[in-house]
Amino acid sequence: MELFTPFAQRSLTLRNRIVVAPMCQYSATDGLPDHWHLVHLGSRAVGGAAAVVAEATAVSAEGRISPGDTGLWNDAQVEAWKPITSFIRRQHAVAGVQLAHAGRKASARRPWEGGGPLPAGQGDWVTVAPSAIPFDRDWHTPQALDAAGLRKVVDDFRTAAQRALAAGFQLVEVHAAHGYLLHQFLSPLSNHREDAYGGSFENRTRLVREVLGAVREVWPAELPVWLRVSATDWAEGGWTLDDSVRLACEVAPLGVELIDVSSGGLVPHVKIPVGPGYQVPFAARIRAEAGIATGAVGLITDAAQAASIVARGEADLVLIARESLRDPYFPRRAAQELHASLQAPVQYQRAW
Repeated sequence: MELFTPFAQRSLTLRNRIVVAPMCQYSATDGLPDHWHLVHLGSRAVGGAAAVVAEATAVSAEGRISPGDTGLWNDAQVEAWKPITSFIRRQHAVAGVQLAHAGRKASARRPWEGGGPLPAGQGDWVTVAPSAIPFDRDWHTPQALDAAGLRKVVDDFRTAAQRALAAGFQLVEVHAAHGYLLHQFLSPLSNHREDAYGGSFENRTRLVREVLGAVREVWPAELPVWLRVSATDWAEGGWTLDDSVRLACEVAPLGVELIDVSSGGLVPHVKIPVGPGYQVPFAARIRAEAGIATGAVGLITDAAQAASIVARGEADLVLIARESLRDPYFPRRAAQELHASLQAPVQYQRAW
């Protein structure tokens, strides 16, 4: 059963092919994870996942999606992450973190507070983007990043990667999907720049390449770096699957080991044909044409489905999100259903 075979990247070996995808909890204070994050992430490591990737974690205060986002822009946050990564690793799972900057989608309310932009004077902050184009009607207009702002973004990702290492993470994923800052640079729909960071494919991908280079400079050679992309904007004139294949080819030589393939998020009100495994073909094509490992995401909800994705070579890993929220022990249930072996913690072995 390939779903429960090890998967090696650089010096790390994942115990199986099931990964808990990064899922925002919007429950931090001043970027500090707390007991909620320990229990949320730790329980999924106990549940048998090979790696547990912490939510989109802001590389700067202005890069947060909401006031409740976790961060890695100061040393207090490093200390707050340490017991969480230590617990994950003690469960024989890899501790990962997604490094992110929300760009024009920053300064937003938590989902259970209605979502949308924070009202002026109610804890909002200035947002930045490649171009001064709001995400949607009634959203704040971001400031277009100048040369100094671009350098700061690169430096913030570099420093956050250093802090991630100090916090005990073994894997970093750079977030260039779901309409956040790096994705905003990739797509012609949000990037109207006329300088070296806009226009051509080479220019629109420049910031992503610079960020990856900065992260790789400080991240140990023996540990992997992943990149999350939205394979398509689902909108005419936007970023496409062809673009994603090309980008994957270009970032592999920069030291990226895996492309985590999602889609959408850049523009609102688009029609997406959501269904079980609807994004898997994107991961399959990138894997086949770019020759790089991929992770499949998107309504992967049962054991047979996850096993089939790996067995058919459509992706190397499956990343479980909402199903993991419903069942933190999905990998253990899947192993039972598929008659595979997945050792339980000694405290739980009486149940298996």
